[in-house]
Amino acid sequence: MPATDYQASFLGRISIRRNQVIAMDGNHEQELQDLELFSKHVSERFAELLSSPDDIPFDALLSISWLRKLLDFFLCCEAEFKGILMMGNDPSQISKPPLDRLIPEFLDRSVKALDVCNAVTNGLESVRHYQKLAEIVVSALEQKPIGDGQSRRAKKALTSLMSAMNVDDKECSAAKATERSWSFSRRGVSSKDRVPEHFRSVSNQVAKNWSAAKQIQAMTNNLVPPRGAEGSGLASPVYTMSVIMVFVMWALVAAIPCQERNGLSAIHFPAPKQLNWAQSIIGLHEKIGEEWKKKEKKGTAGLLDEMQKMEKLGNILMDFTDSFQFHGDITDQKAEEAAARAAELAETCRRMEEGLLPLQMQIREVFHRIVKTRTELLNALDQVGKSSPPLL
Repeated sequence: MPATDYQASFLGRISIRRNQVIAMDGNHEQELQDLELFSKHVSERFAELLSSPDDIPFDALLSISWLRKLLDFFLCCEAEFKGILMMGNDPSQISKPPLDRLIPEFLDRSVKALDVCNAVTNGLESVRHYQKLAEIVVSALEQKPIGDGQSRRAKKALTSLMSAMNVDDKECSAAKATERSWSFSRRGVSSKDRVPEHFRSVSNQVAKNWSAAKQIQAMTNNLVPPRGAEGSGLASPVYTMSVIMVFVMWALVAAIPCQERNGLSAIHFPAPKQLNWAQSIIGLHEKIGEEWKKKEKKGTAGLLDEMQKMEKLGNILMDFTDSFQFHGDITDQKAEEAAARAAELAETCRRMEEGLLPLQMQIREVFHRIVKTRTELLNALDQVGKSSPPLL
């Protein structure tokens, strides 16, 4: 069953339960079933992400389509989580132990996640800049036959592309990313290629000394699995949703250029393997972490699958343009190889053109969903506080 169908069925049942008068024992039993079903859905969704085949471009780990699926699953899990926490329960429960401690921690984690969404949204501007440079390379190398002018034009764009993709993370600030994007636009990118103004940012810009890695690390503070009787109550979905939120933000930062990501691979998630959903998240964390360790030493821009393909093809085509300029001519075989690599680069650019804006819109949706849930929880806490009898 698709994730959205799971969500509709799950939330529909909770909505019905909310309007029913149920005996206390029956209500508790129903709550346990809801918690079990929520955990089952989380497990199935992340198992699907872990099983995505790397040899299929559209589903490869950390590809644009994979990230969009990850965000879709996050939104589904978040809706079910809120349904469990608020739709079928006495609102006063969120002010009682252990939720009186866990909910404020969750709210603080949410604020940090909003900063990450901002940083990733800004980072996507850099990715669009890489795409436009790669399109110049493709345009030059698609000419038949390739002459000295086309080779020089391709090499100039390739030099800019490879330099931009290999900058140090400390230099990948939002301001410089935006400046590069604006500068490139002024050189002739048509208006249809630009990101609509209202999608460029979801909130304020992040500070210049802000660190994506430190922000993710801060989100893991106090993130510990519920113990004893807490494991069978509402503390469990709060913990589960917290881990999901941290993992999703961590994966986005690993994939997309953000400022100051050094040490990202050292961040660990306290998810006990005995939890049915934890093994998939741990498996994904390990796979992405190993790839990040390889890239971290070189200071490359990110693990987005399309960017890695672009980097690989860029290096091959750079060798081709160097050879062309050095020898003044190339063999038919070399020309065919370059054309094949240029075609692969064109396909990568096409996938980016189709997927980057929807991804950016989805991150925006995640941002606003987090804001909405946080506001509703704060309002619920406020109402509980107003209805509580004054202390004597």
